Amino acid sequence: MVTELPWDEKTGTLRRDLASGMMNPACKHALEAALQIKEKFSAHITAITMGPPAAGEVLLEAMAMGADRGILVCDKLLAGSDTYATSLILTAVIKKKCPKFDLILCGAYTADSETAQVGPQLAEELDLPAAAYVEKLEISGRTLRVRRLVDNFRETLEMGFPALVTVSMENYKPRYVKLAGLENAFCGDAVMVVDAAELGINALSFKNKGSRTKVRKVFLRKAQKENVLMQGAASVVVTEFLDKYQRKIGTAIGKSIEDKKLDGEE
Repeated sequence: MVTELPWDEKTGTLRRDLASGMMNPACKHALEAALQIKEKFSAHITAITMGPPAAGEVLLEAMAMGADRGILVCDKLLAGSDTYATSLILTAVIKKKCPKFDLILCGAYTADSETAQVGPQLAEELDLPAAAYVEKLEISGRTLRVRRLVDNFRETLEMGFPALVTVSMENYKPRYVKLAGLENAFCGDAVMVVDAAELGINALSFKNKGSRTKVRKVFLRKAQKENVLMQGAASVVVTEFLDKYQRKIGTAIGKSIEDKKLDGEE
């Protein structure tokens, strides 16, 4: 859980180097969508992530599930990147290592911040047609048809390749890793590690074109709750409860009624 990780007080960023390797849940659904496409069309899957060395475990899991190779972008210079910088870095690695791609599948959002920005920003940087929060994909020739639920409306969109899609978590339930998959992941090609220099990124260029987000202050808000135990006959407990909390209950009910009136509800 992101709340279990300490913050770097100087930079205002999470200490992701202390996190255990775990694939983002939405990204796992996107990987499952890619695997199903591979089974139908003999596709080649490259899984890419950016993070500390421990993030390589996520790529091994992806390869155990059925991805063909994994690329880890790992460099201290890139630590603390916001979504804007992340999209620029992923654009660089895709152009360098996967220039002839047909389809990019991303998780709709991440578990740490849920901004859902990296996928659309990546599509913008690569100048690709894109759709977010997709729950189903179909391929016919060189046409990609996707279905998604947005603002309680179900949409069906079509686009050509290459394209980018962010996958929601309604469908594409991730498969279990088989023993054969584990053997392939650990006995096959090692995860490729790419640093900033290989992508043509130096300290000056990253400072000028890197993260736009500036964190001024970070703090954790902890909810304080008090448990109250009331014992005795039911009639006595109810009377005691109302005597003690009637005013708070009345205030909450009154506020709820006022909110409904403001919303036009009877």
